[in-house]
Amino acid sequence: MRVRTLTGGLAAIFVLSGPLLNGPAAAVPTVGTAQRQVADDVVTYDASGAAEFKAAVERGAAIWNESVETVELRPAASGQRADVRIVADDGWPRSVPTSMGNGTVYIGRQAVDQGYSTIRIAAHELGHMLGLPDRKPGPCSSLMSGASAGTSCTNPYPSAAEKAQVERNFEGAPTGALLGRM
Repeated sequence: MRVRTLTGGLAAIFVLSGPLLNGPAAAVPTVGTAQRQVADDVVTYDASGAAEFKAAVERGAAIWNESVETVELRPAASGQRADVRIVADDGWPRSVPTSMGNGTVYIGRQAVDQGYSTIRIAAHELGHMLGLPDRKPGPCSSLMSGASAGTSCTNPYPSAAEKAQVERNFEGAPTGALLGRM
């Protein structure tokens, strides 16, 4: 009887100490557990001036949120000052960042009138707010190739390299870091 108790006790110790000896066990998500981790930084945006492009801006932000984990683009709450202001105008699309995650995006009707995808434009311009430069000329697979990919390119998704750069840009950096990080 003592041998069985001693053996059972030793077995329990080995089972319970396994994670201590082998390192922490990987967490297994349970049903209903969110797969996305909480972003380190939140960049708020105000699309109230985006006019007919508001849905495209929301989709562009959602694409970035699906693509990266260190930063989240979120609509500013009512009365909250947004980090990024989005405006529709008649010119060419452009971004005017003031710091990492801050500035103004212009969704220009000129490119839309020429046949460029509104969602690609929105995702591309938001990419500038996340610290990405233009990559021209470039292939359609590169979101930051922008207009150089042509009007037939409707890909609104960042490439693996673009995602990785945004992750590095926001890894451990508070929103509003200086443009020198771009």
